[in-house]
Amino acid sequence: MRSYYEARAAEYDDWYLGTGRFASRDRPGWDAERDALTAALAALPPARTLDVACGTAFLTLHLRGFVVGLDQSAGMVRIAQSRLPEGLALVGDALALPFADGAFDRVLAGHFYGHLAGEERAAFLSEARRVASELVVVDSALREGEPDEAWQERELDDGSRHRVYKRWFTPDALAAELGGGDAETLLAGLWFLAVSVRFATAQ
Repeated sequence: MRSYYEARAAEYDDWYLGTGRFASRDRPGWDAERDALTAALAALPPARTLDVACGTAFLTLHLRGFVVGLDQSAGMVRIAQSRLPEGLALVGDALALPFADGAFDRVLAGHFYGHLAGEERAAFLSEARRVASELVVVDSALREGEPDEAWQERELDDGSRHRVYKRWFTPDALAAELGGGDAETLLAGLWFLAVSVRFATAQ
């Protein structure tokens, strides 16, 4: 996964924008739903936010308030920092966050949680609770008749192939898995979903 996302940094936005190798894919409603997602994030109240696995900051730049982006890929972080002139992008481990307890109001995880295996999920959720009282997860929506998890082989523009673990969710199932209280579905679409949960206190 580390080598995959480092190699993918320069072409990562093609997936969101429907350009490059994604230009020929049939994804009805994709552009409108992507725009609805970024609008939902922009509508969140301003907050000190940590965007975990921020990638190129494609989603991060829509957040209001002071934002720190964290990613394990130096290539992703370089692009992210160029897009966050008022924020900060850092290389770091999402499962061992290099921040003090309660350092943020909100943690955002965009298309990251769905790549985590069981023990990794537990570690991430523990860290998210530790540093913030709100967690917003953006991920891929489960479509009728499709599996909810799979190993995928993905090819990059350089011809390299990578095996990637991936899960898909319904809003209710994701909210239940994340725990916490005051769950709110921010977006429930064919392609994307976004769920917010609040924790009583950052622990």
